[in-house]
Amino acid sequence: MSEQRTVADLDLKPALEAVLMVIDEPATEEHLAKVLDRPRRAVADALRELADEYTVQGRGFELRLVAGGWRFYSRAEYAEAVEGFVLDGQQARLTQAALETLAVVAYRQPVSRSRVSAVRGVNCDGVMRTLLQRGLVEEAGAEPETGAILYRTTNYFLERMGLRGLDELPELAPFLPEADAIEADTLEGVPSFDPDAPYAPDTHADDKTDI
Repeated sequence: MSEQRTVADLDLKPALEAVLMVIDEPATEEHLAKVLDRPRRAVADALRELADEYTVQGRGFELRLVAGGWRFYSRAEYAEAVEGFVLDGQQARLTQAALETLAVVAYRQPVSRSRVSAVRGVNCDGVMRTLLQRGLVEEAGAEPETGAILYRTTNYFLERMGLRGLDELPELAPFLPEADAIEADTLEGVPSFDPDAPYAPDTHADDKTDI
């Protein structure tokens, strides 16, 4: 019977690549070392070696140390290709999930990704990336308690929605039967309603705006 492998048994460089592929914010050497159960110096050396290897190989991405953490980025010389892809995506309509996520940000801003996910009951990381790419939401500092990045809607969002300001957003009460529960936030500040619940009315059914 073969012995069960642990994270410390994995090849360090491939393990680092696997982890860095799924992060949304720069990861520190200390955090990566803890997750992979390796010495910080070994992790730091491996990260720098990977960064050099990608440069020598002329890959379309690079591994950069930014604000104390490591993360994959598109290489600057391929910005035109990335811009073409992102702008092409802006011609498509937002999905129902994207519209609902955007609504949570609009009404709860500034709000962290984890709180948006808590409100919707599903992971919203991919949808949030789409909204960021479309220029509908932007970073708005960090949450003091957790350090999590906060997000808010942009002026472009107001422009596309035909609003002069956030004070022109419609009240939630006329659309949600559990409006009283929405106002009674939990201690973490996460509303207690679930937009995905079967009884929640579809407030986006008539939304034909291409954004």
